[in-house]
Amino acid sequence: MIHVGTSGWSYQPWRGDFYPRGTTDELGHLAQRVNTVEVNSTFYGPRKPADYDRWYSAVPDDFVFAVKAPRDITHSRRLRDVATPISDFFSSGVLSLGRKLGPILWQLPASLRYSPSLMADFLPLLPTSVQHALEVRHPSYYDDTFIDQLTTHSVALVIADSPGTWPSLLAHTSTFTYLRLHGDTELYTSPYSDPALDEWASRIRSLHTHGDVYTYFDNTLSGAAPRDAIRLAERLADPQRADDPR
Repeated sequence: MIHVGTSGWSYQPWRGDFYPRGTTDELGHLAQRVNTVEVNSTFYGPRKPADYDRWYSAVPDDFVFAVKAPRDITHSRRLRDVATPISDFFSSGVLSLGRKLGPILWQLPASLRYSPSLMADFLPLLPTSVQHALEVRHPSYYDDTFIDQLTTHSVALVIADSPGTWPSLLAHTSTFTYLRLHGDTELYTSPYSDPALDEWASRIRSLHTHGDVYTYFDNTLSGAAPRDAIRLAERLADPQRADDPR
């Protein structure tokens, strides 16, 4: 299946624009228009089990949440000595999302260089009952050993579009693909042009031959993300826009 949504849903610029004035259930409003969302707030600190229960109830049965792992693990501890924090994260209520839980996103800081030994210690700590995707932001990860490590543990390598800011690695290391689109020409801000969305739709159809595809728009600061997600989903749903099989 192809999933298209946004990175987060609670942003001031969306209010009175994508969200009509007076909207009280922003997640519910978004979930009627896209089929997935990336939970960002878990990156900044633990959430209560009641939060996950509320989110579960706010969306349709076929909706999927990707959940961003805590920065305490990825940025503060930089993947070192993280067995207990990882266990704490998965005990915090995230698993109560049940069948609506998609991949866990592990976003590494741009300053964290690739270390084969560090990755060898970290990857086995990830519970195999849940899908995982890893976003790297340092060019040292252009390394075949790293790709082999992800493949061994069936962790997806995030394909990131980030206007020349971070590496954009491409390798099939799991049974699904995870994309983060950070902005067409300006990081976190600019909307995607029609030609750019046409190109991404074509790429996603190709990637879908390898398994499920999760795509999240992170150009949230100006409110472009939800509209771009809807525009991309419309392209993917329209057979007239599919690549000519000839």
